[in-house]
Amino acid sequence: MRLSKSAGTLLGLLLALILPLAAGQEVIDEVVAVINGDIITLSEVKARNDLLVQILRAQVSGEEFDKQYELLKQSLLDRMITEVLLLQKAREMKLDVKEQVRATIDNIKRQNNLDNDEDLRLALSRERLDYNTWLKQMEEDLMRQAVLFSEVDRQIVIDDAEIVKEYRARPELYTEPEEVSLRGIFLSESDHPAETLESKKNEISAKLTAGENFASLAGLYSDGPIKDVQGDLGSFKTKELDPVLEKAVAGLQPGQTSAWVKAKNGWYLIRLENRKASRLRPFEEAKKDIEERIFNQKRAQAIDEYMGKLKQKNYIKIIRPNPLGS
Repeated sequence: MRLSKSAGTLLGLLLALILPLAAGQEVIDEVVAVINGDIITLSEVKARNDLLVQILRAQVSGEEFDKQYELLKQSLLDRMITEVLLLQKAREMKLDVKEQVRATIDNIKRQNNLDNDEDLRLALSRERLDYNTWLKQMEEDLMRQAVLFSEVDRQIVIDDAEIVKEYRARPELYTEPEEVSLRGIFLSESDHPAETLESKKNEISAKLTAGENFASLAGLYSDGPIKDVQGDLGSFKTKELDPVLEKAVAGLQPGQTSAWVKAKNGWYLIRLENRKASRLRPFEEAKKDIEERIFNQKRAQAIDEYMGKLKQKNYIKIIRPNPLGS
């Protein structure tokens, strides 16, 4: 049995945040950086880079991959140094995360319908993960998080005046865009010869004019997957819809039907089922999101400041500043 997508994502994130273990290496490794009594080796940096590539390729591709990878690659060694410092700080503070570890394990088992730890071990082995290594890595990551919670998160204070100020200053962030629900009839150019396509469109239009039900006609005439759902295209917010179709429904009222419009691969007849107007969310409704936004902004700045001071207080020697090359 494979781990569920949500648990697999969790494992990936945990692995992405930790340093690969170098224990058991027999080959002499090049030291890239020294942090107090710990070192980061070239093989560890390469292993982290390989994992970074694997995770990033699962999310983006093409130019976007190149752009994001280059940014993450440049900061990789600094992130690894940060992780070592946080783990050292956690041990200095004698932080105990046993309860969080247990809770995380229980949550993963619950998500994947695993009855006990042995079932989890087997599931991890199928993912080619060693249970003890994974457990140690998870514990260390939770220790780092505990440091940030104790030293940064608990110090952040947000008052109501800040929340009100943000709400008034940036209403566009808390405004829900217009949303339309659509039904359509689609005729594929590849499925209908040019000489019969026009007559098919006229036939459908005539039946609609005669009062026949749009959904029934969509189920009867439409090509492609929307035929099975009687033309139900779903709901779309502003800029989510194909520009051609968005223009076609711009002036429609609920219950009205557009003219036939040419799309990339065929012709659409669109019926507007419902239009939900854009609205500024009431303050009380948006308050939690605003508070979270402000907290995240303050946290990012506070972490930068905290890590800057932590780096100044500790011995850090970077032997190979660009371990992965240009």
